[in-house]
Amino acid sequence: MTDAAEQTQSQQPKVPVLGGLVPYLTVGGAVKAAEFYKRAFGAEQAFMYPADEQDRTMHIHLYINGSSLMLCDAYPEHGHALEKPQAFTLQLLVDDIDAWWKRAADAGAEVVMPLEVMFWGDRWGQLRDPFGVIWSMNAPVKK
Repeated sequence: MTDAAEQTQSQQPKVPVLGGLVPYLTVGGAVKAAEFYKRAFGAEQAFMYPADEQDRTMHIHLYINGSSLMLCDAYPEHGHALEKPQAFTLQLLVDDIDAWWKRAADAGAEVVMPLEVMFWGDRWGQLRDPFGVIWSMNAPVKK
């Protein structure tokens, strides 16, 4: 390990990771994505490596709805090219689905499947964020 890497690691704060499974997204514009997730999903930033001269960051750690979400930019020059998000969905289990849905849509998330009562008895819908990631929301039907 290089002296610079050791120094960076020793300066990184110990931020708790929340949840047993933590998605780590590579997006085009991680700083902008984090700002969007703050507006759309009430994300709180736990940690971020400073952006480089191309406005890319190698790590952002967010808290959303009691769980951690981590993201970074693509670095194709280091073998980490940007791939279009596919074949996965991030699902938020929420109590007040109408408030969560409205906040995300108002922030600019595109409705893919509108909220409706599903065959399993919960209200559910899907949105796509400006970075191509699909987010589902699920909540019990209130009686």
